Amino acid sequence: MIIMPTKANPHMIQIRHIKPDEIAAAKQLIYQIAHQVFHDTRSLEESIVFYEARGQLHDMDEFQQTYVDNDGIFLVMTDQGQIIGTGAVRKIDDEICELKRVWLLFEYHGKGLGYRMLQELLTFARAQGYSRMRLETDQDHQNRAFNLYKRLGFYEIPRYSDNEEDVAMEMIL
Repeated sequence: MIIMPTKANPHMIQIRHIKPDEIAAAKQLIYQIAHQVFHDTRSLEESIVFYEARGQLHDMDEFQQTYVDNDGIFLVMTDQGQIIGTGAVRKIDDEICELKRVWLLFEYHGKGLGYRMLQELLTFARAQGYSRMRLETDQDHQNRAFNLYKRLGFYEIPRYSDNEEDVAMEMIL
């Protein structure tokens, strides 16, 4: 568990393991941020119904099996108990893990908090013995994240999923 105050926000920011009763709130946060990032023209509620029907965040419903029981982790970042960000690592194979569900409320951008979450996830992946970490992101809509990943040492690789809009990246741990 990491606790840190920031200059812009003197409250205590905490990074910790997600609790089962926080899954719904974490999913709501991700849907809220994604709705803004992707400029969805539907209402937030309509978007949530649409994506839930397609199992968009199904991995979170099964976070214990998908992440924790499978050499992974799912973290939340909180400010005074409120979830403000998420991040996870899941196993692809014994050597490779995948960075997943990295989201942070816009009002917390530019304070080094996304970087701090990524450092926690990278530290975890190294401690688990993974040699490489992969991720997929939408470079057009998530350009800030894409640039942060590049600064951390991620480089582009051929896509490894069916989503043609995403850019695949990898980092040697």
